Amino acid sequence: MNNNKIALITGGSRGLGKNMAQHLAQKGINVVLTYNNKKDEAEAMVAELEQAGVKAAALQLNAGDVKSFDGFVAELKESLSVKFGTEKIDFLVNNAGFGLHKSFAETTEEEFDNIINIHFKGVFFLTQKLLNVISDGGRIINISSGLARFSMVGTSAYGAAKGAIETLSRYMAKELGPRGIAVNVVAPGAIATDFSGGRVRDNAEVNKMVSSVTALGRAGVPDDIGGIVAFLCTEDARWINAQRLEASGGMNI
Repeated sequence: MNNNKIALITGGSRGLGKNMAQHLAQKGINVVLTYNNKKDEAEAMVAELEQAGVKAAALQLNAGDVKSFDGFVAELKESLSVKFGTEKIDFLVNNAGFGLHKSFAETTEEEFDNIINIHFKGVFFLTQKLLNVISDGGRIINISSGLARFSMVGTSAYGAAKGAIETLSRYMAKELGPRGIAVNVVAPGAIATDFSGGRVRDNAEVNKMVSSVTALGRAGVPDDIGGIVAFLCTEDARWINAQRLEASGGMNI
């Protein structure tokens, strides 16, 4: 068990982030999760994690507002000191995000900027500002998407931002290697959550389409992803670095 290890998960109060937190707790890893505006959900998640036997905390973060990051890092350091008795985290999971279903021709500059700010610029600068908080020998896991490998109509901005994250992750791995920090990408396929208004979970046609192009014959569920992120935070995964792990059940192969 890793009772003194701490993971920070952005967007950890719901969807895939929540499942990641649950799986990390099962491995005895303490969790700090961020939420954007649903404080009650985040606090319920903290209570659930503590019930599972680990320490947990929740902090508010707008993952696309770079100017707020200095304040967030200061809050994080205070929380780490007060609740965990340390100044460092071991694992950073850049998970926060949202979907955009608009054709390339119809995507507005504002929509594009929102996608880039949260899925790329925010990840770049939040990780940069957390470099002195992440322990040497730690891990960074950036969440991408199957849409960085295959193309589906209506996801150009989102898919392009995830492609940028995958390239950035390799550069992070190269530059942070001297500190023993491994950086990897987990790229989920279509998952049935409340993401994008529950598009895969609640729309039978979308779910059927996803199942039809997936080798294992169904859409994904959160439990298909959380365990992979938790595994990457274990000693068993210590030699995996600068890799893209797609977890899509074999979508569009």
